[in-house]
Amino acid sequence: MKAAKGKGAARSSREVLKVVEDRKVGKRKAATQADKGSKRKAKKEKMAKKDPNKPKRPPSAFFVFLEEFRKVFKKENPNVKAVSAVGKAGGDKWKSLSNAEKAPYEAKAAKRKAEYEKQIKAYNKKLESTADDGDEESDRSKSEVNDEDDEASGEEGHPEEDDEEEEEEDEDDED
Repeated sequence: MKAAKGKGAARSSREVLKVVEDRKVGKRKAATQADKGSKRKAKKEKMAKKDPNKPKRPPSAFFVFLEEFRKVFKKENPNVKAVSAVGKAGGDKWKSLSNAEKAPYEAKAAKRKAEYEKQIKAYNKKLESTADDGDEESDRSKSEVNDEDDEASGEEGHPEEDDEEEEEEDEDDED
């Protein structure tokens, strides 16, 4: 076949085109690409599953402030149901506070952070202890473990391989 020249050749090399099912003359449709959902599923499979026992990270000073601000804002504005409105109002209020007014919230956040660090250390120690219990044989290679199993059962080699070698020798002798 002849190689196509011009615009058509460049287009066909970049993407595969197929005819639309309704068979309208001159209408073509680009080939379907890989489903985006399948890519997302692959990413989710690669990601490690979160441990529900792991302690949650502590809130920052702003979020400690926002906990109290939400209560006050709901009382003052009972008709406002949008979460975004509460967040915007809280952000504006936080920006307007001085460092002295922010200090108690920062102190509470620091206290919660210290508690979190204690919890995460205990959690990590617990993980390490459970991991150590299951990996007693991991120091030795699998071949060493298999060699010990063979010695215990009294096997030196694989008897199946010995039988195959004898059969091959018999066939050579017959010729």
